[in-house]
Amino acid sequence: MTIRRRTVDGIFEEGSDMNIHPHRLVTGIAAILATGMLMASSACGTGGGSQSERPSAKEPTGPITVVASINQWGSLAEQIGGTDVNVTSILSSTNVDAHDFEPKTSDVAKLQKAQIIVSNGAGYDSWATKSVGRNSTIVSAAETVGAMEGDNPHLWFSKDARNGMATELTEAFSKALPAKKKAFQSRLKAWQKEEKAIEKSMGEFAANHKNATYGATEAVAYYLMSDMGFQDDTPKGFARSAASGGEPAPADLQEFQSLIESQGISVLVNNTQESSDATNMLTGTAGRAGVPVFDVSEQMPQAYTTLTDWIADLVARLDKTVSPAIIDDSDESGSSNGKDGASAKNDAGNSADDKSDTGAGSSN
Repeated sequence: MTIRRRTVDGIFEEGSDMNIHPHRLVTGIAAILATGMLMASSACGTGGGSQSERPSAKEPTGPITVVASINQWGSLAEQIGGTDVNVTSILSSTNVDAHDFEPKTSDVAKLQKAQIIVSNGAGYDSWATKSVGRNSTIVSAAETVGAMEGDNPHLWFSKDARNGMATELTEAFSKALPAKKKAFQSRLKAWQKEEKAIEKSMGEFAANHKNATYGATEAVAYYLMSDMGFQDDTPKGFARSAASGGEPAPADLQEFQSLIESQGISVLVNNTQESSDATNMLTGTAGRAGVPVFDVSEQMPQAYTTLTDWIADLVARLDKTVSPAIIDDSDESGSSNGKDGASAKNDAGNSADDKSDTGAGSSN
């Protein structure tokens, strides 16, 4: 099993030492061999035949069998691999809690037969690398960026992780199918063009919203919010409880509610796959206080065909949701920020009607 990890020095691969021993030349034997070769050559010439050459090793043919633990990275593998890969994503439903997911026997069988396994790592999908084939290559997002178990595992929302994984997948596919290396590199360049457009939008948002803050019911979008320049003002006690999967202490919940009621944050980010009485209470408080609520799921909703489409839409919707509230907050006319914030929320919600089940947009 090979684990692909990008380091400062590049990709390290195992090799084998080759021992070369000198041959002794024995004059008598050499003469006999030479005579035999001449006789064989003469016989071949007389018969009019020709010696058959030893068949060369076959070049690998596609498509490459790829199994991804989650559809976010499976989508990226499809973008880079195109028709030269056959990608299966084990987990793709927004109704399944990835943290508690247990693979079926059929899922394990797929992983064992895969040429390349694409995993998230950082403790998010440990099951994906427990039973793999001996010759399988693992491409791990966590290994790519140096994330460890205990770190925020929602790496697909990180621009650094996406860029790193795109490059790693290109290298893995090129090694598995050398004849298609140029095709993989061409698709990588096309993907990078789309990713740069997303990063440009995020940079523009950050430049225009230097004081943007947010609170989160769970840290699902931490990397996305950071890349867009948001400051995380989630109360520490509540954040620790959410990270451990426990219920928040009453004092921590009250602190969060007070923060929302005073409009101390620009937006409340809500993980739709981690619903509880506490999260319902917070989203309800935000609705009454006029603080926009931005819903986001962990798994990529099926309404999107690519990871870049999903991330681009999240960035656009978040911009539309937050921008009016921040602009009005700095308005010297004295208009009500709560009212305008609610309007921003409704506008973003209306724009998401055709993708109401996508896990991205504003919540009432």
